[in-house]
Amino acid sequence: MSNSAKLEFTSLEVSGKNYVPWMINVKMHIESMGISNAIYELIDCLAQEKAKAQVFLHKHIDGMLKFDYLDINDPNILWNLLKERFDHQKEVILPNSIEEWRILRFQDLNKVNEYKSAFFRICSQLKYCGQEVTDEDMLEKTYSTFHATNITLQKYRLQKFTKYSELNACLLLVDQNKELLMKNHESRPTGSVELPESNAKNIDGYRNNTRRSGRGQGRGQGRGYFNQNQSHN
Repeated sequence: MSNSAKLEFTSLEVSGKNYVPWMINVKMHIESMGISNAIYELIDCLAQEKAKAQVFLHKHIDGMLKFDYLDINDPNILWNLLKERFDHQKEVILPNSIEEWRILRFQDLNKVNEYKSAFFRICSQLKYCGQEVTDEDMLEKTYSTFHATNITLQKYRLQKFTKYSELNACLLLVDQNKELLMKNHESRPTGSVELPESNAKNIDGYRNNTRRSGRGQGRGQGRGYFNQNQSHN
C-alpha cells in the first residue's frame, strides 16, 4: 500500500495553497494523540513526544518540503517555519471566502450534506481570517437562500432556532426521509407489484360468479326485488 493511502488527511502542498485546512487538521490530530505541546514554544515536552510530532509533520508535507527542511529536527521550529512561509494565505483566503459566502445558496445544491460541506468550509476560513460568524449569521444565511416556492423549508424560520446545529439536524432528517422514499419508489414503482396468488384466484372467482349471475338475470331468472313483484302480478 502506498504512503499516500495511509495519510490521515491531504499533505501540505509545496505551493501552500491548502495550508489553512492542513494546519487545522494537524492541530486536531496531534491534540488527539496527546503530543500538541511539541509544536508550541516555551512548553516542555518529552523527547518521545517531539519525535512523534516530527514524524507526523514530515508524513503530511509534500516531498519537496521535506527536502527543504531536511535538517530541521525540532517539530516546533518546523511548525513555525511553515507558518512563516505560508501563513500569508489569510490575505488571499479572506476576500475569496467573503465572495463564496455571498454567492452560496441552499437552493443551488441537491443535498443537505453538499450544502453543509461548503457552508462549514467557508465558515472555517472566515473564522481563521478573524471574521466572526455567529449562529445567527449562519441561520439567516440558510433561511434567506431557501427556494421561495419551498413552503416546507420556509416554515423552519417560524420555529425560531437559536443554534445552527438544531436547524441542520432537521434539514438532514428531511433529506434522509426524502431519499428513503425515492429509493423505495424506484425499487418498487406504483402498480408494479403482482397480487398474491390466493388473492388473484379470489378475484377471478368473483369475476366468474358475476358473469354467471349476469347471464341469469338477463334471461329473467333473477330473484331480485323487481322480479318478485312481477311474479305476484
